[in-house]
Amino acid sequence: VAATQPSTDWHLKENAREHHTSKFSSDELIVRRGQAFTVSFKGREQPEKDFTFLVETGPKPSKATKTLATFGLSSSVSSESWSAVLQSSSSNSVSISISSPHNAVIGRYKLSVQSTSGGSSSTTSLGTFVLLFNPWSSGDSVFMPSTAECEEYVLEEFGIIYAGNKNHISSFGWNFGQFQGDSLNICLSIMDRSLYYRQDPVTDVSHRNDPKYLGRVLSAMVNANDDQGVVLGNWSGNYEGGKNPTSWTGSGEILQNWKKSGFKPVRYGQCWVFAAVLTTVLRCLGIPTRTITNFSSAHDADGNLRVDEFYDASGNHLERGADSVWNFHVWNESWFTRSDLGPSYSGWQILDATPQEQSGGIYQCGPAPRNAIKEGEVDLEYDCPFVFAEVNADCMYWNYDAATGKKTLIFSKSTEIGESISTKAVGSDDRVDVTKDYKYEEGSAKERDIFKKARKKLGLEDKFDPTAPTPKEIEQKPDISGKFKVAGSLEVGKDLSLVLVLENLQSDAKTVHVNMTAWSTLYTRKPVREIWKDSISVTLPPKEEKRFPIKIQYNEYQQQLTTDKTIQVTAICHVEGGLQVLVQRNVALDNPAIDVQVLGEAKVNEEVDVEVAFTNPIDTEVTDCVLQVEGSDLLTGILELRIPPLKANEKSSTKFKLIPSETGPKHLLVNFSCDKFADIKTFKVVNVI
Repeated sequence: VAATQPSTDWHLKENAREHHTSKFSSDELIVRRGQAFTVSFKGREQPEKDFTFLVETGPKPSKATKTLATFGLSSSVSSESWSAVLQSSSSNSVSISISSPHNAVIGRYKLSVQSTSGGSSSTTSLGTFVLLFNPWSSGDSVFMPSTAECEEYVLEEFGIIYAGNKNHISSFGWNFGQFQGDSLNICLSIMDRSLYYRQDPVTDVSHRNDPKYLGRVLSAMVNANDDQGVVLGNWSGNYEGGKNPTSWTGSGEILQNWKKSGFKPVRYGQCWVFAAVLTTVLRCLGIPTRTITNFSSAHDADGNLRVDEFYDASGNHLERGADSVWNFHVWNESWFTRSDLGPSYSGWQILDATPQEQSGGIYQCGPAPRNAIKEGEVDLEYDCPFVFAEVNADCMYWNYDAATGKKTLIFSKSTEIGESISTKAVGSDDRVDVTKDYKYEEGSAKERDIFKKARKKLGLEDKFDPTAPTPKEIEQKPDISGKFKVAGSLEVGKDLSLVLVLENLQSDAKTVHVNMTAWSTLYTRKPVREIWKDSISVTLPPKEEKRFPIKIQYNEYQQQLTTDKTIQVTAICHVEGGLQVLVQRNVALDNPAIDVQVLGEAKVNEEVDVEVAFTNPIDTEVTDCVLQVEGSDLLTGILELRIPPLKANEKSSTKFKLIPSETGPKHLLVNFSCDKFADIKTFKVVNVI
């Protein structure tokens, strides 16, 4: 960073207030494009002489690539080009108002002034400043008319991410921290490490005026695939050599670790980590961004708008084929115009930094206009077919016989995928359901028409697919129906009680052989370890329902549970003389609670005590207890406290101090872990006065 000349006054406070950049902690001027800022510098002679200003950014600044501009003083500022207006002058200093075009390239600029006097000219460097996107300015492609939305999607450092599954939505807080410490410099260096920049730095920098270009580039850079990006994904269930993805509580630590290690990918992330880090980077640069959770999210690897799941005769979920359905998946929406597609596709754009499928040869996804997804316009840029499938694919469940290689369709469902699509509300900690913005009502004629339209655009209607079930297979009706009901609480440390409900739909008795399994899984439904299996044979009287209680004890599942705390319970029902029926339930368990209390009033720059209490709910000792705390404007970095082991049913109480640095409602994020409970998370709003 070029040093600021001591003679330059950047009016940091006033400019930051005007440009909504006060939250950055920086000695460098940070402003937004398309808006004037003030700078003063010492001018030895009278200011009537000729001034020419020079701004430049990138490795080879040029006027052709809009990375260099020269401009003199004019009578009024322009939002179409760089311009300068004289504000005031005295015998030894000059104040100038400088304005950038609303489509300027963003990044770090050098500013210098050339003055001509008596036939000789001299150039003085005034220093550097950083230019960002401006969602408050109506000329900007990221303009957001609602100031409340600008506050939430650009300035808010706290977020809530939704997880669990469609039957049981859970949530946890996240500290985006886009204004903390060195975040801005790290975000700028992310751009300079992309494949696009390495291949052609001049062209890459010249495209940095375009949020759709940067969104796509950054969706690639946040994952480590292809480009040594920020976060390395790991969905194995074994996280040795790094941090378990569920243990992070904010982006700051991840970005700092990436920089400190000499830009080596940080281990490890899963979807919400990629989405949260991308939120941090885009909010930091001024592009309004939020995280979105899609429940029962399809990963359609082969692009046929269908996901196939396979089970064996015992009810084990087989990992065959690349398709999968995740209990939930988190991606991003960013707000900007689509001049390439037309006004009806402007607004929220889907970006996804989780490396699932390649696009254009690298792991990047989006921007896909949300409106194009809703209308089935899957031929529009970028990656609409993949995103459309995530919320709309049809689901096929097959029985697979390894000995013969034969697969038999058990059933198909077109209403299974893309449910309870969720995001945090503006200005509050509530959940908002945005499913209707992604698709028409499930099962409605309009929704099926859109699905057919998408299939047609992808050329799937006309070509024969030998892997697809026949219409005859799809129309088959089973003789019985079944479901798993939850009986009792879903909490780690307690026994899991379910009821298998089987109903005979026919008017004659049916004999059914049921094979049941329970596996611990990742949130992607990848089976990790078998927990339990059982089989029963039953006779169902005509048109009657029977209930079979199932209990899986804590000591049966405790060793097998993953840190995602999810169990898939499956029953394959072999009906004599009839079709097989698959009954499945994904169970997401909750952690026990931790309690956070702020003791006394929280005031700026004064110590305040916080107490965190946890009661061990199980009848064995828990060890390796660690408390991790973070929160923007409440403490710097992360506080980590080790806590002594807790005997059965013992309560621990831990106190620590905060020194808040800003007034207003601030979020304290707390994460407690021990050998039996991973990552018990909560957050507390601290009102700082």
